[in-house]
Amino acid sequence: MPLSIVWVALLAYLLGSIPVGFLLVLLVRKQDIRKVGSGNIGATNVLRSGGKGLGAVTFVLDAAKGSLAVALGAWVAAPLLPGVPQRSVEAVAALFAVLGHMFPIWLHFRGGKGVATGFGVFLVAAPLAALAAISVFALVLALTRYVSLASIVGAAAFPVFAWLTVSGTRPPFFIAVQITVALLIILKHHPNIRRLLAGTEHRFGAPKPA
Repeated sequence: MPLSIVWVALLAYLLGSIPVGFLLVLLVRKQDIRKVGSGNIGATNVLRSGGKGLGAVTFVLDAAKGSLAVALGAWVAAPLLPGVPQRSVEAVAALFAVLGHMFPIWLHFRGGKGVATGFGVFLVAAPLAALAAISVFALVLALTRYVSLASIVGAAAFPVFAWLTVSGTRPPFFIAVQITVALLIILKHHPNIRRLLAGTEHRFGAPKPA
């Protein structure tokens, strides 16, 4: 394995592991978001904690760090890894950025569920598929008001959209990472899946239980 690939993976992991939601809530509201609501550091919990603006900023910045990781991976690939397909390098960066968000070293490997960062990485690596998946997310959310269900369905739909929309060379590793990231996002929602099946999942916009 070329050493440059290791550096791409490490840089992507460190970028992905920046705990945006945790830092924003700590700086602006002097709270530990891990002790609020679901305890998750992602945009949804930040929003549900009462920080609507902070929730939106968290989503944008979580997506941006994923996009930056993949863009840097592609930038490194051309001069340093001429024999490696660029999309394979992008896939390495995408996978490790999402892993960084989900398992950040700074927060004892307890991070978010990867939806925004997953969107961000593939907005660079497979833009049409990412936009189609986020559209599915928005549609399911509008119909059901379950953020978790929308996230799960959007993640599951992404590899299908990628297969249909990505043109040119598609290295097997590039395809494998698309499926892996989607599965990781779905697995990270396992508590939500249990609540959905039990009928106790919180609906977006619904009042909090007393």
